[in-house]
Amino acid sequence: MSRILLIEDEERIARVLQLELEHEGYQVYVESDGRSGLEAALTGTDWELVLLDIMLPEMSGLEVLRRIRQVNAALPIILLTARDAVPDRVSGLDQGANDYVTKPFAIEELLARIRSLLRQKNLQEQPAEQHVMKADDLTMDLKSRAVTREGKPIELTPTEFDLLRFLIQHQDEVMSREQIITEVWGYDFVGDTNVVDVYIRYLRQKVDKPFGTKLIQTVRGIGYMLKYEPSDQEDEETNHQPSTKDEQSIL
Repeated sequence: MSRILLIEDEERIARVLQLELEHEGYQVYVESDGRSGLEAALTGTDWELVLLDIMLPEMSGLEVLRRIRQVNAALPIILLTARDAVPDRVSGLDQGANDYVTKPFAIEELLARIRSLLRQKNLQEQPAEQHVMKADDLTMDLKSRAVTREGKPIELTPTEFDLLRFLIQHQDEVMSREQIITEVWGYDFVGDTNVVDVYIRYLRQKVDKPFGTKLIQTVRGIGYMLKYEPSDQEDEETNHQPSTKDEQSIL
């Protein structure tokens, strides 16, 4: 369970954030001034992330940030502040913050930013072989976000990268459009599932079309799967009948 240190002097905001984060499964510890927050950050040896308000009594959040960075360059820190001017954001990021959220903010956005930073932290701590994924001659490095096929680099947008990662993680399994939407775009996505078809076409243009064999398959009426198919298959739409394993994977 990830431990988060919240340094926030506004009691109402601190309480709401603590409840929301604990509801998501995090352990949350709250400090209400800069000096005690700094002490907690430096003495706690297993913090996964710090949420740090800028306007704090005893010591400013930026000073807390500066002192933390003197001894710990890797600890993920998100600044929370009502200051939304560009120079303020630039100053916070330049002094070592990983992210910057202005008040008022949507809790869903903050949670997404926390998840993103924790994923990055976990990747950085993994041995190299654990963040490289392969499917046939396609290789994806989750840490560097580099994708190659037959040794040739493939440039992907962030959404294309996330979609391909999900398909590789579940290669040889059929993934429905709804499953893909939830994983790649998020549970609160508002829009048409046809966006999946659009991005699948984008991926095929980059990952399949320039090469001799296709990897991204259409399972008609269900969704998509990443699976090696001989080169004499249709280029765009394959009327692929799911195997027993495929059927089980979508139940």
